[in-house]
Amino acid sequence: MAEDDSVLEDLPPSAKLVYKVLEYDGPLTQKRIVEETMLSARTVRYALERLEDRGVVDEDIYFADARQSLYQLTSETENEDASADAEAA
Repeated sequence: MAEDDSVLEDLPPSAKLVYKVLEYDGPLTQKRIVEETMLSARTVRYALERLEDRGVVDEDIYFADARQSLYQLTSETENEDASADAEAA
């Protein structure tokens, strides 16, 4: 978790919320993230852009509806989360 804190440290609260929603519920479409966070679509887009710039979120094709994208935490971020959880236990 300490490694996540350094990556998320100076991000806006909306980006941190989107990160946590993806951490617990991901992968999700932008529409689903809007529903889960109750943030505006514009705020979610901005948060996802910031997270993608940091390299902690990946955007993939959503095969059920190609007009949408599927967002998830990067593989290395998920591995760091799992190792941090194991160390805490």
